[in-house]
Amino acid sequence: MEILLFGITREIVGKQKLPVPADQNITTVKALKTWLGQQYPAMQSLSSLLVAVDSEYAQDDDVLNGENEIALIPPVSGG
Repeated sequence: MEILLFGITREIVGKQKLPVPADQNITTVKALKTWLGQQYPAMQSLSSLLVAVDSEYAQDDDVLNGENEIALIPPVSGG
């Protein structure tokens, strides 16, 4: 599984794409968010973090598999 990163999430991780080791057994969006928070504690401080799976916003209980295209959508600010 590979995650596409944008905005502040890219800055936190330090790359555009993040591979998730298969042995982590991440099967839901919620499990993915938990894993990300453990690996990158700064992610926990984001006011909101949306996950898109196959170009659609996902809910925490949505199931993931190795074939999904996953993207992290960080909070946006503007003025």
